[in-house]
Amino acid sequence: MTTEATGAGVTEQALTSLRGTTDPRLRELLTGLVRHLHDFARETRLTQEEWERAIAFLTATGQACTDTRQEFILLSDVLGLSMLVETVNGHRAPGATESTVLGPFHMTESPVRALGDDIDLVGGGEPCVVSGRVLSEDGTPLPGALVDVWQADDKGFYDVQQPGAQPAGNGRGLFTAGTEGRFWFRTCVPAPYPIPTDGPVGGLLRATGRHPYRPAHIHFIATAEGHTPVTTHIFVAGGDYLDSDAVFAVKESLVQDFAETDDPSLAREFGVPNPLRHARFDLVLERAS
Repeated sequence: MTTEATGAGVTEQALTSLRGTTDPRLRELLTGLVRHLHDFARETRLTQEEWERAIAFLTATGQACTDTRQEFILLSDVLGLSMLVETVNGHRAPGATESTVLGPFHMTESPVRALGDDIDLVGGGEPCVVSGRVLSEDGTPLPGALVDVWQADDKGFYDVQQPGAQPAGNGRGLFTAGTEGRFWFRTCVPAPYPIPTDGPVGGLLRATGRHPYRPAHIHFIATAEGHTPVTTHIFVAGGDYLDSDAVFAVKESLVQDFAETDDPSLAREFGVPNPLRHARFDLVLERAS
């Protein structure tokens, strides 16, 4: 097969055009992208019609993005790219909390809340308490650390998906860890839910015969001075879809019991009725290099 037939000349010209890129990392990224995209087109013998459909799909993906919806992150999630990026960048000290995907719904600032506040402003789900500590990798508590939390309601919807039915900030809270790095808040037990399927990503899932469901979870971002932030979830143990998460984000260390606890003293401490549903999860941060 001739060079012209394989398009190797076009590839070389495209790569040569990048040699003047002054930012070395940008040059590395663009060079790798061009090389892999061209190899993909050659290996699959991509047709003109398929190329046009791909362009239309990406265009529609961009058009589906709004201030409260990020369809491109959703696309990255369902292709496993988001989780892959987390994995290749997630080398942490032994014992540090494992990271996982940000997801497409961290689109608004979480309201500042006091420790112990209830982030379930609707009150329709099964009440529970989530508590833990923010610690350094050596076990030193990190008082003053920030813990950003967001989750879907008991029916599987985020506040930004139902602006008429949920008040802004429902399921969200920004907490400051107290003495010994402790944090705690009240909420409802989250439910499994489907990622949005009314856009291009939903069409992709249907075309590939995949379900859109995520196991029940609560998102966290923990930050502290002198430490590397961590973006993670906790997943409800025993729930559905733990072995088939639509975005491939489940890690065993992040699966936590939301068990019913019969402990009057603990209920008094948290100011809730006994028995209570309680999940305990420590956030362990790696020291910054």
